[in-house]
Amino acid sequence: MVEKLGLRERKKQRTRQALIEAAVRLFDDRGYDQVTVAEIADAAEVSPRTFFLHFQTKEDVLLANADVRVDLALQVIAERHAGEPLSEVLVRAMDRMIADAWDRDLSSGLAALRARLAASVPALQTRLLQRYLSAQAELAQALQRAFPARLDAITASALVGAMVGAVSAAALTALERGDGPDEARDAMRQAMALVARSVA
Repeated sequence: MVEKLGLRERKKQRTRQALIEAAVRLFDDRGYDQVTVAEIADAAEVSPRTFFLHFQTKEDVLLANADVRVDLALQVIAERHAGEPLSEVLVRAMDRMIADAWDRDLSSGLAALRARLAASVPALQTRLLQRYLSAQAELAQALQRAFPARLDAITASALVGAMVGAVSAAALTALERGDGPDEARDAMRQAMALVARSVA
């Protein structure tokens, strides 16, 4: 029974990945607004209904891995070592997110495509902003719970906002100037280190 569930989950992940890859190809070739959900599904050899089992909108395909990254950071915070300093937990959480971004988005070209499209597609800009704000709120709440003597709601939100903002801005700048995946990852880590130095 366990093996069957494992196979089902692997099939689900393969379908999800096929949809992401199909969307990236089509968006890159024809532009975001010219591509329909039906065309993405057809290119991935699934039905539109299957598409909507995985994603609510076209924008969500480009944010496919955002929830995974937030979960990874939350896991780092939840599993912190006793007495581990705030700055180290924050850096480890962010570094886990950066490593996953390199694995899933930077190396595949998804991050570069998302950056290009975000500059010209209002619906995607809105969805990205919503997701960033939601992620920051989740991380700030988790960090405040983990360090109640150090952080209140304001300071936790400010700290996470500074870190996520700096890392996101560094990634966007690197991608906009045409840097490769490794350079973009290094820029993100440089931004992370810069903010971490301000956390005593």
